[in-house]
Amino acid sequence: MRNVYKLSVTAALLSSSFTAFAEAWSLDSCISYAVTHNINVLQQELRIHEGEQGIIEAKDRFLPTLDASASQSFNFGRGLTAQNTYADRNTSQFGWNAGLSLPLFQGMAEYRNLKLSKLSLKQYLLETEAAKDNIALNVISQYLQVLYCKEVAASARSQSELSAFEVERQHALIDAGKVAEATIYDLESVAAQDRLQVVTADNDTQTALVNLANMLQLPTVEGFDVLPIQQGEPSIPSPDRVYSEALMTNNGILGARQAVEVADERISYAKSGYIPTLRFNAGLGSSYYRLGGYVNESFREQMKHNFATYLGFSLSIPIFDGFGTRNNVRRAKLQKSSAMLDLDQRQYNLYKDIQLAYYQAKGARERYLASGETLEKTRLSFESTRERFNLGRATQADYEQAKNNLFRTEITRIQAHYEYLMRHRILMFYQNGYRRCW
Repeated sequence: MRNVYKLSVTAALLSSSFTAFAEAWSLDSCISYAVTHNINVLQQELRIHEGEQGIIEAKDRFLPTLDASASQSFNFGRGLTAQNTYADRNTSQFGWNAGLSLPLFQGMAEYRNLKLSKLSLKQYLLETEAAKDNIALNVISQYLQVLYCKEVAASARSQSELSAFEVERQHALIDAGKVAEATIYDLESVAAQDRLQVVTADNDTQTALVNLANMLQLPTVEGFDVLPIQQGEPSIPSPDRVYSEALMTNNGILGARQAVEVADERISYAKSGYIPTLRFNAGLGSSYYRLGGYVNESFREQMKHNFATYLGFSLSIPIFDGFGTRNNVRRAKLQKSSAMLDLDQRQYNLYKDIQLAYYQAKGARERYLASGETLEKTRLSFESTRERFNLGRATQADYEQAKNNLFRTEITRIQAHYEYLMRHRILMFYQNGYRRCW
C-alpha cells in the first residue's frame, strides 16, 4: 500500500507540473520537487526496499523447513533373492517421506544476521537522506545563480534604457539644430552595444533556468521561472560551531558512522562460523515393494506395515573448514578499516568545505558592504557627469566612462551579494540540513 501511495503521489506531481509553470517556483518547492523526482534518490530508495526485504529474509531463517518427496523405481532382469542367489525377476518400489528440520542453535549466526540486516537498513536510510542533501545543495546553488543572472539582466536593461534615452535626446537636439548630426553615431553605437548586453544577460538567465529545470528533471522548461528570496544581510556563524553541529546532523557523516557499525557487526557474523550448530529433525514415511512372480501384499497393507516415523537431533561441530571462517573474519575486519578511513575522510572534507564556505562568505560580505558605498558614490559621479554632458561641459567619452563605471560597480555588488548569500546558505545547510537552510 505504501508503494501504491508513493506512485500515486508521484503521478499527481507529474501531472500537476505542467500547470504549475503558470506560477513561479519558490526555493522550497524546487528542493521538494528535486528530492522527490531525482533518479539518484529513487535508486537509493530501491536500496531501502532491498534492506527491508533483507530483514524479512533474516527473520524467515528462524523458521523450520518442511519438505516431502516420493520416488518410484523399476528393475528388470537378474536380481538378488532371499537365498542370496540371482534369478531373473522384475521388481518395483515406491516410497514417500516428509521431513521437518528446526534450527535450535545456529551459532548466533541467524541472530547476528538479523541485527546486521537492521543496521544495513538504517545505513541505507541515512545514505538516501545524504543523497537528498546533495541534490538540495545543488538546487540552492543553481537557484541563486538564476537570481544573480536576473539582477545582471535588470542592470543591463537599465543601462540600455539610459543609452536609448540619450539617443532620443540627441535626436531632438539635432532636429532643433543645436548639435551636429555626426554626434549621434557614437551614441547609437553605445546603445547597440548595450542592447547586445541585454540580449546576452537574458540568454544567461534562460540558460540558468534551463540548468535548474534539468536539475529538477522537469518534463518541460516552457514557462518555468523562480521567485526571489528574502535577501537581507544574515550573520555568518563560526566554522567551528557549524562543524560541531554538522557532526551530529549531517546525513553523510551519520551514514559513514553507520557503515562502521555495520562493518563491526559483520565481523561478529563472520565469527559465528566457529560455533557449533544444533538442529531438531523429525519425519515420517512408508514404502511399497513388488516382486515379480511372487504373491505380494497389497499397496494399502504395505503402506500400513512399512509406515515409520523418526525424531532426532543433529549437532555440527566445525573443526576445519579450509580456513573459510578465518578468511571471512579477516575480510570483515578489512571492510571495517575501510569504513573507518571513509568516515575520517568525510569528516576532513566536511571541515574543509565548512572553512572554505565561511571565509568565502566573510570575504563576499565585506565586498558587498564595501561595494554599497562605492555604488552610491559612483552613481553620484555618473549623475554629475551626465548633467555636465547634457550642458555640453563633458565629452561623450567622459559620459560613457562614467556609465560603464556605474554598470561595473553594480555587477560587482550583485556578484558579491549572491556569493555572500550562497556561501551563507551552504553554512546553514551543513549546520541544519536542507530543510532549514533557507
